Amino acid sequence: MNIIFYVGGFLCAVLIILWGCSVFTNAVEWLGKRTSTSEGAVGSIYAALGTTLPETAIPVSAFFLTAGAPKTNVGMGAILGAPFTQSTLILPILAILLLVFSRYGRRPPTFKLNVLAVRTDLRCFLLAFSLGIGCAFLPYRWLHLIGAVFLIGLYVYYVVKKLSGQSGGDFNPVPLIFARKTTLPSYGIILLQGMVGVTTLILGSQIFVYVAENLASTLAVSPLLLTLLIAPLATELPELANSVLWLQHRKDTLAISIITGAMVFQGTIPVAIGLVGTDWNLDSQALTPMILSLLAMGVCYVHLKWLGHWRPWLLSGSAILYFGFLFSL
Repeated sequence: MNIIFYVGGFLCAVLIILWGCSVFTNAVEWLGKRTSTSEGAVGSIYAALGTTLPETAIPVSAFFLTAGAPKTNVGMGAILGAPFTQSTLILPILAILLLVFSRYGRRPPTFKLNVLAVRTDLRCFLLAFSLGIGCAFLPYRWLHLIGAVFLIGLYVYYVVKKLSGQSGGDFNPVPLIFARKTTLPSYGIILLQGMVGVTTLILGSQIFVYVAENLASTLAVSPLLLTLLIAPLATELPELANSVLWLQHRKDTLAISIITGAMVFQGTIPVAIGLVGTDWNLDSQALTPMILSLLAMGVCYVHLKWLGHWRPWLLSGSAILYFGFLFSL
């Protein structure tokens, strides 16, 4: 009975987090509309930021907002699970779907990417995650704090670089959830919706932390593994759905950049949160998915740099890393 209760609570927490994410992202898109930010910048920065909120809210809640002892394993699983899932499962799924679409004549069998933009994303992620792994072998707390500051600065640099040269465009988000009949909602209602979204995320993430700890205890499994492998499968679904839709309509750069842009955020801000909120003493169970994520994205980067494009069959091979890790547990 307890298992059914906790599984139900787990699913409810995920749904609350996803709803809060959609409310916040919709508000941020309208903020981009009101401030005349281009569609490209909104997609690569705002949309990617919105899709990473569930994975970011969970460690913040685990490390700083949960009463009692910090739920370190839950927070660490959320930090490491998203980039691991995206690099070794989500991208291979997109590559396989590309081959399926081409098999039925819906599109060509190759990715058409803005290579420079994607390479920038990959470089930033590889640098950030390499630093995160390196800090695990540094025993000094002050070095971890310096690393956290560097990661935050790296993401700020990334955002500035992405936004530089961008001009306002004809960007038309879906109607604001809190003002569906208004063609141009006010800043006040946009900010109100954004605050409601953030509050909902915090609430959902605290429920998630509580349920994940108790469910892991009931099932006698590690909370780290629970949040590392199961939670990202739920929180990445909206992101995957958007990417599949864009891929089908031959908008490959949008389909890929929302993934790689999100990975840049996940490799910087959540890792910085981990460096500040924990002692960052990673065991092999935590280091392995980080190293596998680096390996998968390193292959993607070399692949793109040498050939100038991605071959779907090679990109799909990263799934071996995901299932290899899964079956080794």
